[in-house]
Amino acid sequence: MAALDTAVRRAAEPDRQEQAACIAYVSDAASEAMLREGLTGVGGGLEVHRGGIKAALVALQRLATPRVLIVDVSGEESPLASLESLSALVEPHVCVLVTGELSGLDFYREVTRSVGAAEYLAKPLTREMVSRHFAPLAEGRAAADASTMGGRVITVTGVHGGAGATTLAVNLAWHFGITARRHTVLLDPDTLLGDATFLLNIQAGHGLDTVLQAPDRIDMLLAERAAQPVDDRLHVLAGQETLDATAEYAAGAAEKLLAALRHRYNFIVADAPFRPMPLYRDLLAHANRRVLVMEPTLAAVRNARRLIELPAPGAEYKHPVVVLNRLGRPAGLGRTQIEDALEMKVDLVVPDMPKLVNAANNLGKPAVTEPGPFRDAILELSRRVAFTRLLDTKGYWSKAPQQRKGLLAPFLRARK
Repeated sequence: MAALDTAVRRAAEPDRQEQAACIAYVSDAASEAMLREGLTGVGGGLEVHRGGIKAALVALQRLATPRVLIVDVSGEESPLASLESLSALVEPHVCVLVTGELSGLDFYREVTRSVGAAEYLAKPLTREMVSRHFAPLAEGRAAADASTMGGRVITVTGVHGGAGATTLAVNLAWHFGITARRHTVLLDPDTLLGDATFLLNIQAGHGLDTVLQAPDRIDMLLAERAAQPVDDRLHVLAGQETLDATAEYAAGAAEKLLAALRHRYNFIVADAPFRPMPLYRDLLAHANRRVLVMEPTLAAVRNARRLIELPAPGAEYKHPVVVLNRLGRPAGLGRTQIEDALEMKVDLVVPDMPKLVNAANNLGKPAVTEPGPFRDAILELSRRVAFTRLLDTKGYWSKAPQQRKGLLAPFLRARK
């Protein structure tokens, strides 16, 4: 904790006139791109050079050290020795952040404790990793106090009706609960026309309405009893009221419900449409990670641009994960056209696979159970929103059903 406080204090100290804000020395274009995307809020901007720590050692012999220095130790035969040499060149107040190819815990400890760097990230870098671990230190503030295990609220929102948000939410929850064996609940707040239970071929209950109408009664036990089990690790919290019913929602119920669910589940995946209803707004406001789902149309671009700028006080990242769904559909725009119109890169692309997805939805069997591009997209989405390294499930589906759970036994024992 003391080291973290020191790093925050270093990054927050006023700049000298000749001192740059943040300079990075990296060895590859992919890392440069992720640093630029993840450090957009650094005051004074980010200056990036190629050459890794070797270039930094040469440059800092003649230049003033920046307030924040990022160095890449990839390819170094003796990375710790190089970092020791660097420590002799930088001034004591400089916040040093390190990236490289090694991922062992012992190496991380040496870099952050013995050498004195504020943080180390192993490659490949992602925007989420940089934004979560590097950005707070580079901006002179403490990182968010969040556990790497459990209690993560992920909202999946279509930028317009029919964008495929419910399908992606169902498949994402299935992957977390069934494949990765994490305690997961899929929350469908639309008690009139919600499709989550239909897509999983289970019967919706009537507990959600009761929970939302009486927030003072909400606790972990009530929330769990209101959910329908799909598997011992996957539950669905949904409702199905008559169409002439009036949906009632007590103020603050969403916050209390999510607080109760966080104690019971590792992941809460909420299919949260953007509609002018307090319940949906509250779910989006309390999400740790937001996912926006759009189709390759100009109308979707218009809505996506507005939703990307929507304030998210509970989110740990300023920008949501933007998913371009059904790319390649007839008469749809191309990825480049969409990105040009958005003026940003989309985070993830899901190809148009109507035969697979429609058949899976009609049968109540998630499409993620079938190998191919759709499953690959769901796996990538899970990595982007999970905040933790999930068990590698690439070989999971190649095993016989009776063998699959056994593959995870050592991992589960370690986490219990």
